[in-house]
Amino acid sequence: MQAEQQRGLGARLARLLRHRWIDERAVRRALPAEALQRLEAQVVQSERHHSGEIRLCVEAGLPLSYLRRGATPRERALAVFGKLRVWDTEHNNGVLIYLLMADHAIELVVDRGLARVVAPGHWADIVAGLSGDLRQGHFERGLARAVAGVDAVLVQHYPMATDAPNVNELANAVHVIA
Repeated sequence: MQAEQQRGLGARLARLLRHRWIDERAVRRALPAEALQRLEAQVVQSERHHSGEIRLCVEAGLPLSYLRRGATPRERALAVFGKLRVWDTEHNNGVLIYLLMADHAIELVVDRGLARVVAPGHWADIVAGLSGDLRQGHFERGLARAVAGVDAVLVQHYPMATDAPNVNELANAVHVIA
């Protein structure tokens, strides 16, 4: 029993150190300013063809309060989804692509309108593709492919009507939390 507790404590300490070690410099090495600009431009281009909203968020490490309580990357992604107001779109068709660098975690959070019409397995395929690129160190390529995958779903289910004004409800820049 004591050995299990020590392993658990060791794992928690290792996670704490990893989340404190990974910082904004690590994010900037993986995604320099030019890459962030290209990803933003891809989101802008994507949103011309559908009424959905795509947000990208890259976080270096979890805040200490999340680490203390052993929060999962999914919990943090849901909090960021709310903080960035991705849930607050007219058609409830926002998507958050969340990358937590310290845990090498990827979360896709989709709003309820989109979740009703797309099977969860489809989102898992997008995450799997992104994960493969990230393992190879191709952060920009992986995120670009994820945006393209989300774009295809939004074009299929929420195409932009030719006479409808294209209202941009959310910011398009990659949200970096360091």
